[in-house]
Amino acid sequence: MAELATIARPYAEALFKAARADLAATQGWLDGLAGAAGSDELLQFAANPKVEAEQVFDLVGSVLKSPLPPQGVNFLRTVIDNDRLAALPEMARQFRLLANGVSGSADALIQSAFPIGEAELAALVATLEQRFGRKLQASVQVDPELIGGVRVTVGDEVLDTSVKARLDQMKMALTA
Repeated sequence: MAELATIARPYAEALFKAARADLAATQGWLDGLAGAAGSDELLQFAANPKVEAEQVFDLVGSVLKSPLPPQGVNFLRTVIDNDRLAALPEMARQFRLLANGVSGSADALIQSAFPIGEAELAALVATLEQRFGRKLQASVQVDPELIGGVRVTVGDEVLDTSVKARLDQMKMALTA
């Protein structure tokens, strides 16, 4: 089977072209679909040859928080009809990259050893936006293994100022 990224790309690009007028709203319902499609139980249900496409569509629609707009309904039906439900999370990721490219922003994953307060997060994001040269949409993850500091991932760039990274660097220097 082809790589999920290869399968997802044409769907993400087509949806991006069709939804240029309201990328944020499209990203919202697409993220909801991707979350639902990330369920192993749903994928197993959809893969059952006795289950019809309409049943899969109804199940996905029932787990969403809000009803899909007409464009979302058409998109989901196309994905289900072409047996591409497993690629939906990758479609959402690629759509987000395309939308971020238009707005000049990027997603940033901030991993911290401890929870970050709102004021600290705002100051950190402002500093990171200067460092990376673009607007960042930050999400925070707590990872106690970092011991202290933060690890920031923006696209394929990683800024690791954690205590764990510094200890690893010291270990490499001492053993070399």
